Amino acid sequence: MAEFTTAKKGNRLTLYIIIGLIAGIALGFWLNSSYVNKENERIAIAETRIKGIDHRLSVITDTTTALYQSLAGELQTVSKEKSAAIAERDDKIDGFALLADIFLRLIKMIVAPLVFTTLVVGVAKLGDIKTVGRIGGRTLLWFFAASFTSLLLGMMLVNFFKPGLNMHLALPDATVDTGIKKTALTLKDFLYHVFPASIFESMAKNEILQIVVFSLFFGVATASIGEKGEVVIKAMDAIAHVILKVTGYVMNFAPVAVFGAMTAIIAKQGIGILKTYSIFISEFYTGLLLLWIILLLAGSLFIKKRIFTLVKRIKEPILLAFSTSSSEAAFPKTMLELERFGCKDKIVSFVLPLGYSFNLDGSMMYMTFASLFIAQSYGIHLDFGTQMSMLLVLMLTSKGVAGVPRASLVVIAGTLATFNIPEAGLALLLGIDPLLDMGRSATNVVGNSVATAVVSKWENALETT
Repeated sequence: MAEFTTAKKGNRLTLYIIIGLIAGIALGFWLNSSYVNKENERIAIAETRIKGIDHRLSVITDTTTALYQSLAGELQTVSKEKSAAIAERDDKIDGFALLADIFLRLIKMIVAPLVFTTLVVGVAKLGDIKTVGRIGGRTLLWFFAASFTSLLLGMMLVNFFKPGLNMHLALPDATVDTGIKKTALTLKDFLYHVFPASIFESMAKNEILQIVVFSLFFGVATASIGEKGEVVIKAMDAIAHVILKVTGYVMNFAPVAVFGAMTAIIAKQGIGILKTYSIFISEFYTGLLLLWIILLLAGSLFIKKRIFTLVKRIKEPILLAFSTSSSEAAFPKTMLELERFGCKDKIVSFVLPLGYSFNLDGSMMYMTFASLFIAQSYGIHLDFGTQMSMLLVLMLTSKGVAGVPRASLVVIAGTLATFNIPEAGLALLLGIDPLLDMGRSATNVVGNSVATAVVSKWENALETT
């Protein structure tokens, strides 16, 4: 009876989220065409003037002439006018974005303590370092295989579709500052990002990978001290259940957050940008659909027909991640649904947090797709060997930026610089990135859910429900 009531509540929440999604899209279009229409027109006019000035500047070879200096000054003025219009538009719809921001802050409030408590309990239940190592090895094997597949699929599709050549976009000047700082590629920075100097600092910043590392040490140590450790395990288990209860309370705000997020995104982007970038958006989402099929087929090799039950279970986290553009927002709910699916809590609490650092499949595919799209747009030909080198660079550098704001763009910026592709090309994608991030986030949830189910099957820890 309790299970039926829980399922009923879950179905009701999913329905409310869908209603919030549709209502947000409708209101967003209305706001775009009326409430912030003047600001959008000013932005569009400024963008047209900026393109014209950029073109005129590009044909002037002598930068010391009065004409060049005059055009440069005019460009700076128009850019300021555009920024002012964007700021005014954002001020008008900040109230809707605030609804989503508050929800995401509440989710972030939960994630760090949830990862810590559940992972400590999970590792302690596993018993010894040998078991942890075996499960960790299997988990990372799946993660790297899935990441490589995602990156390779992105590379193959962008070479097949060639959106950079077919869209004929006006290119931003190579000196344009996109505001995205490229990530360092050094081993030192990667290791600093993995190993915490302070667990409290890691929790404050929601550095999931650092929390995982500390939790592994803490969990193994707790298991090794025998009866004394059982007190800690019981306490952590109780805290985890309390946090999951808090998660239930927070999730009640999800439909409102979805409504606010969609209203803000559509009000800003409107239908104009969808027309301009329809080729890129449709081809990228086609790629995500293919990636879903590949991941689900790979999962079905191990859990057979139960893959359909898994998809049914995680539909709500997928929808939540899509509508808020945040896979982190779906983390607590994904954990809960995987346990209901039959994955043992000790596996879920071990695999899922690792997945948020090492297995962001949607983001992986986007990285090669976007990087090569920018190269195509600038007419830069990269041979197969260079593209594979780029894939391997992305494979490594992407593992060190979990939790970094706009992580995909940060990694892409660093990769473009490495292969002498103008970083300013990122400006081509900044306008549609929120729309693309929705699909990436939903795909990340699918990839991590499949991975958790498969590892559970490997460990004979998948119950029939």
